[in-house]
Amino acid sequence: MVDYDERLDATGLNCPLPIIRAKKALAGLSSGQVLEIVATDPGSVKDFEAFTRQTGHSLLESKEGDGVFTYLIQKA
Repeated sequence: MVDYDERLDATGLNCPLPIIRAKKALAGLSSGQVLEIVATDPGSVKDFEAFTRQTGHSLLESKEGDGVFTYLIQKA
């Protein structure tokens, strides 16, 4: 398991809110820091893959369990 510097609870939010909130949270982090995002929107899987590809941040982990999606993103 990777340690994270900040946690974002985006449960109950639908696209594009998890991405918007993650973008804001990442803006407050320093390069190399890790943001954990917890979401319930199934569409967030593809959204976060595209988001990290487009922004240059690293998607360290993407997992799902009991309808909850957890992502670890390292700021570029």
